[in-house]
Amino acid sequence: MDTPEPKHDHAQLEFPQGFLWGAATSSYQVEGNNMYSDWWQWEVNHQPFDLRSGQACDQYNRYAEDFALAKDLNHNAHRLSLEWARIEPEEDQFNQNEIDHYKQVLKSLKDQGFTVMLTLHHFTNPAWFAKKGGWESFGAPKRFERFVKKVVPELKDYVDLWITINEPGVLMFQGYLIGVWPPQKKSFPTGIRVYWNLARAHKKAYKAIHQLVPNAKVGIANNVSSFDAFHHHSLREEIGVWALDIINNHLFYQMTGIQTHDFLGLNYYFNQYLSFNTHSRFPSFVDIATTKKDTSDLGWEVYPEGIFDVLMDFSDYHKPIYITENGLASTNDDRRVRFLISYLKEIYHAIQTGADVRGYFHWSLIDNFEWADGFVPRFGLVEVDFATQKRTPRPSSKVYAEIIKHNGIEHKLLKLLGHGIDVEAELKDIMKKDH
Repeated sequence: MDTPEPKHDHAQLEFPQGFLWGAATSSYQVEGNNMYSDWWQWEVNHQPFDLRSGQACDQYNRYAEDFALAKDLNHNAHRLSLEWARIEPEEDQFNQNEIDHYKQVLKSLKDQGFTVMLTLHHFTNPAWFAKKGGWESFGAPKRFERFVKKVVPELKDYVDLWITINEPGVLMFQGYLIGVWPPQKKSFPTGIRVYWNLARAHKKAYKAIHQLVPNAKVGIANNVSSFDAFHHHSLREEIGVWALDIINNHLFYQMTGIQTHDFLGLNYYFNQYLSFNTHSRFPSFVDIATTKKDTSDLGWEVYPEGIFDVLMDFSDYHKPIYITENGLASTNDDRRVRFLISYLKEIYHAIQTGADVRGYFHWSLIDNFEWADGFVPRFGLVEVDFATQKRTPRPSSKVYAEIIKHNGIEHKLLKLLGHGIDVEAELKDIMKKDH
């Protein structure tokens, strides 16, 4: 009788060698006291006190502590952003002290061996820029280009991957179509103009960076979603899904030209369902709260298969792909553990199917200021007590550290996907066996 094959405890879903593992933050959401920003001005004039960024996570002063945490958690890469308003608080008046500050921040990462992905624009603008019309102004791309040409020569020695603009579609949609972010406009023609100017700005920035750093790797962080017809027998819904995919996921690449993207940075958070109401000529998104689907604290559907679909779709561009953001708003960290393993399984599956995925940046390293939602949504691998600024790594951060340590998901971690599991106890047991 044949002897059964021995079980391999160390078998795992192994990621490619050199894969980047890290987390992401943005300056306005973590630094605190960004008083020269249009967002700060808007908060002071329109937001109640508990929805203002204030001191945020005080990372402006605590970056060394946060980077040390990331290092302890085995991260080998980090994504962060510059605050344009700090560097250019008045038009064409650059603050060298702030440039030197960011130089020190980036040097701190490089000295610890991190691969650095730097975002040049992450939603916020200098107040003076907003007063001149913001992204509606024809001169906006040129103003952004001037900023880029100033900072890139100063910081180029500490940056490996450049993001020109974070989520241009979200910036346009939230600020100019539905008007829930500054400058709170609700105008389709204005939104189109803004999107066009953001595309012009990316092209100018791409060209400028390559002139200053010939071998630079430059892209954007694009907010992408997976879309499904709510009724699969509906041809109208299927056509709507096809159109939405082009508009939301691919339009910016078509406007800028794929040749101005050395890699594809994808921020993936949720799946959306499209439905045609019999009383309306136009489709609408299904309110996930009315379904029995699993959702985050922000009401976003948890749908790991969606990231596989998006990665296979974007593989058609034949460009390297980085997941520049992916995370869960939840005060229940066991859910974050299941989220992390489930999504990384799908990314592994996509790589095995041919997607050229080079790295994963979890959103976020620490709890932070979540724009108009304030401090309530908790995205961090590390918990922040905003009263004391104390940082406490969550169990999910340890699970992620284990995955990074082995450059893959060991099969023994898959048991953490079960509901009702004591994640902390199981993790201690796993780590004990590991040593």
